[in-house]
Amino acid sequence: MTNRIFNYLYRKTFYIFNSKKYKFLSSSAVVQKLLRVEGRENISIQKNVIIQKMTWIAALPLTNESNCNLIIGEGTIIGHLNHIYATGEIIIGKNVLTADKVYISDNLHKYEDVNIPVMHQGIRQLSKVKIGDGSWIGENVCVMGASIGRNCIIGANSVVTKDIPDYCVAVGSPARIIKKYNITLQKWEKV
Repeated sequence: MTNRIFNYLYRKTFYIFNSKKYKFLSSSAVVQKLLRVEGRENISIQKNVIIQKMTWIAALPLTNESNCNLIIGEGTIIGHLNHIYATGEIIIGKNVLTADKVYISDNLHKYEDVNIPVMHQGIRQLSKVKIGDGSWIGENVCVMGASIGRNCIIGANSVVTKDIPDYCVAVGSPARIIKKYNITLQKWEKV
């Protein structure tokens, strides 16, 4: 009972002190102690979202003229130590589950001149990232400039650099589809 009261008070206090800082922050969202947050004004956190401890979320446009959005959909649970960094647009759908230590980004560091340290070469914008409703992203997964369909499973330690369609299981580095749900036959099929 005491824990429930503490959680309720924490959630309400967080909302009161932060709701105006975010593009949108639901009063029912639970945002635990973040490692870092940047660009709150471009971040929308929908109702019943849980963001667990030590996660870094950012939504910073590459230029003053560009738009940037990070949207975390209703009922989604973001695991511990996730790193989600948008410079264009990342949309995480409803009821998505990410395990711990997941990296999601719509950008990369440039690497065009071998005589200049990578950290000084700027950022390259990749494609928008969308993670479909009901998907599960396993531990240590990297999603970079690619979208994942609805109700997908991405296996632990996978690196997603190409789009994954709805109802698929993908694993590996780079991630490849190993199973796809056949809607007509209503069963999983190996690919």
